[in-house]
Amino acid sequence: MAGRFGAVATAMVTPFTEDGSVDLPRAQELARWLFDHGSDALVITGSTGEGATLSDVEKIDLYRAAVEAAEGRGTIIAGTGTYDTAHSVHLSTEAEKAGVDALLIVSPYYNKPPQRGLVAHFTTVANAVGLPVMLYNIPGRTGVRIEHDTLLGLAEVENIVAVKDSTGDLDGASRLIAAAPPGFDVYCGDDWATFAFCCAGAAGVVSVAAHLAGEQIHDLVEMAIAGDVGGARKVHEQLLPLWDALFVTSNPIPLKAAMGLIGQPVGAPRLPLVPATDEEVAVVRRAMEDAGVL
Repeated sequence: MAGRFGAVATAMVTPFTEDGSVDLPRAQELARWLFDHGSDALVITGSTGEGATLSDVEKIDLYRAAVEAAEGRGTIIAGTGTYDTAHSVHLSTEAEKAGVDALLIVSPYYNKPPQRGLVAHFTTVANAVGLPVMLYNIPGRTGVRIEHDTLLGLAEVENIVAVKDSTGDLDGASRLIAAAPPGFDVYCGDDWATFAFCCAGAAGVVSVAAHLAGEQIHDLVEMAIAGDVGGARKVHEQLLPLWDALFVTSNPIPLKAAMGLIGQPVGAPRLPLVPATDEEVAVVRRAMEDAGVL
């Protein structure tokens, strides 16, 4: 069976207006649309949601808007981790007040704490709230990996219930899945690795591509978990063109271009990210056509 957050948690983009401000009505429309198209949960203000360039006020407004839009149809997970433990606690407690269902806490980036610092950081944030917490292990962005033994230790914290694994390390993920205590879910954090991770026992995926192929990815995860490897592989192979195209340049630049192509415009990224070039849009369009989602 899929994990507590379902088979597919979509890392939702943040829509912006032409003047660069957060478009809350559009965010609510998009949230409803994603729930209608294969998403069991939404991660708000994560990496794909450009959380690093959103103010605290903008983030809290987005949490409230997403909770209102969900209307019980799915889970709202707030990305409240930063490189500052006190700031992460503040955002997490505000997100809890806003009514979100869970938190995604990324490893502190830039300052690269040692493993004992990661333990202290995550434990402090988790102890400050009554919500379930998913850790976010993405060393390519943060510069530090949450190591295997560290994760197993953190899994003993009552409300640390999952990890989003964006290490690309299938061997490490397999060992973690095998060793994790009951109730601790390992979610794949990279669309391209979903098939392999779920065949190895992952609970689901936190997906970028689910904006474009939510139902198909949901089917892939459910089939892989159920042991229908052949069926899951067929969907994986169909969607292969998307995996690379959505990362032809920094996420979410290609995704925001793709959303416009399917009639779900979300505005341009916020600086220092920039809109996709014509060449990048062409790559995304061709991949979407090849994958059968355009």
